[in-house]
Amino acid sequence: MRSRLLAVMFSAFGMFWSVQLWAEDAPKVVDAPAELKVANRGVMVFRATILGEAPASRVKRAKAVIGEALDEADDLNVTLDPIMKSYMVLLGSRRAFIVSPKDFDETEYDSVQQAAEAAAGRLRQVVAETQEARSLQLILRSVGAALLATGIYLGLLLVMVFLRRKLLKKLPDLMHRHTQALKVGHVPLIDANFLYPLVSRVLEVLRWAIVLLLTYEWLGFVLSRFPYTRPWGESLNNYLLEVADYLLQGILGAIPGLGVALAIFFIARGATAFSRRILRRMATPGTFNWLNHETLQPTQRLTSLAIWLFALAMAYPYLPGAGTDAFKGLSVLVGLMISLGASSVVGQAAAGLILTYTRTLRPGEFVRIGEHEGTVTELGMFTTSIRTGLGEVLTLPNSMITGTVTKNYSRVVQGPGYVVDTVVTIGYDTPWRQVEGMLLEAAKRTPGILETPPPQVFQTALSDFYPEYRLVAQAIPSQPRPRAVLLSMLHANIQDVFNEYGVQIMSPHYLGDPQHEKWVPRDKWYTAPAQEPKEL
Repeated sequence: MRSRLLAVMFSAFGMFWSVQLWAEDAPKVVDAPAELKVANRGVMVFRATILGEAPASRVKRAKAVIGEALDEADDLNVTLDPIMKSYMVLLGSRRAFIVSPKDFDETEYDSVQQAAEAAAGRLRQVVAETQEARSLQLILRSVGAALLATGIYLGLLLVMVFLRRKLLKKLPDLMHRHTQALKVGHVPLIDANFLYPLVSRVLEVLRWAIVLLLTYEWLGFVLSRFPYTRPWGESLNNYLLEVADYLLQGILGAIPGLGVALAIFFIARGATAFSRRILRRMATPGTFNWLNHETLQPTQRLTSLAIWLFALAMAYPYLPGAGTDAFKGLSVLVGLMISLGASSVVGQAAAGLILTYTRTLRPGEFVRIGEHEGTVTELGMFTTSIRTGLGEVLTLPNSMITGTVTKNYSRVVQGPGYVVDTVVTIGYDTPWRQVEGMLLEAAKRTPGILETPPPQVFQTALSDFYPEYRLVAQAIPSQPRPRAVLLSMLHANIQDVFNEYGVQIMSPHYLGDPQHEKWVPRDKWYTAPAQEPKEL
C-alpha cells in the first residue's frame, strides 16, 4: 500500500514538473476563462491552459470528478496539496482541480495559496449543500421557513393597505389643520386643495417603494433557504448590501464637502448682512453723492448678487457630484443660454443701472419719453413702467429710454407736483398784458393747479403774424385726476375766459382782417346739444 502511494506521488510530481517546464518553454496561448459551477454555485474561474487542457476542458473534467465523488459519498473532506508553485484541491482522495499561478486574479487575491483556499472553501460549501439537499428533514425545515416568511410578507402588505386607507381618510383634515396654521396675517400660505394631490402622489410612490423593498427581501430570503437557489438569494442580498454601502459611502464622502459649502454660504450670508449695514451708513446724506435712499436698494442688491455669485463659484467644487458628467452638461447648458441671451439682457441691465445711478427718472415723476408721456410707476432693472394721462400703463425698455431725449416735468418744481404747460397764439392787435391776465385767470379757475408757486406766462416767440404765449403752472400730484383731464379743464377755462373778454384765439394767417371777431358770446356757450351745468 505504501509503495503504491509513493508511486502515485512520484507520478504526480513528474507530471507537475513537466507541466512547469512546458509552461515555461511552450508558446503562450491565451484562452477564454471558464467558470466552474457545481450545483449552481461558482467555485473557481480557470484562466490558464495546463497540459494542453484549455479552461473549458478543465471545467468539464473537474465537474465530472466532483459529480462522481458526490454520488459515491456524502461526507467528503476538501484539502489542499501544494505542488511546486501550484495547489491541488483534493475532494476525498480524488484530485478535483488544480489552481495554478495563472489562474488567480491579482485584484481579488494576494497569492495563489489564498485563491486556492477560497476555492476549497466554496467546494466545501458545495459538499455541505449537497448533503443538505439529500436530507428530507432540512428540506422540510427550509419549506417551513419559506412559508413563514411568505405569511409575514403578506401580513405586512395587508397592514400597509390598512394604514393607507386610514391615512387617506385623515389626510384632508390633517392638511387643512396644518395649512390653516401657516398664515401671513389672515391669508393662508398653502391651499390644501392644491397640496392634497401632491401629498397623495408622494405617499403612493413611498408605498410602492416599500412594497418593492419587502418583495425584494422576501424573494432573497426564500431563495436562500434552498441549496440550489441559495446562490441567487445570496447575490440578491449582496447586491442590496452593496447598494446600501455605496449610498452610505457616498453620503459619508459628501459630508466634508457639504460642510465646506455650508461654511462658504454662511460666510456669504454674513458678508451680505455686513455689506448692507455698511451701505446704509454710507447712504447718510452728505457722505456720497451717488449713494442715497434711491440708489441704496439697487446697490445692496448688486452687492449681494456679487457676493453670492462669488460664494457659489467657491462652493461649486465641494458640492456632491460636481465632477460628474451631469453637472458638466448643466454648466455647458447654462453657459450656452447666457451667451445666447447676454447681448440683450446685459444691455437692458446696464441701461437700468445708468437710469438708477444717474437719477434720470424717479417713481412718481411726470415725464415725457419720446412720444410717450405719463407718470413713472416702476423703475426696474430691465424695463420702466409709466401711466399715461388716459389711464394706460406703458412698459418701456430701459435701452430705449437711455437712447431717447427725456423731458421731466417734476424735477424742477417746488415741492411735490409736476409742471403743466400750454401754448396759445394771439394776434398783435390784442394787448399782451390782457392776454397774460386772461391766461392767469384761466389757471386760477382750474382745480388742481397750485397757487404757490404762482403760474407764469412767457412770450416764447414773436412770429410773423402773432406772438406765442406759454402758460406754465404746477399741478398737485395727489389729485386723482390724470394730467390729460387737467389739461382738458385748463383748455376749456382758457376758451371761456377769452370768450368772456371778447378776444379771439386765432393765429392770423390772413390776407385781411375779418369783418367780425372770431369769438363766442356768453349766451351761446350752451347751444344744443350742450347742457348748462346745474348750480350746487
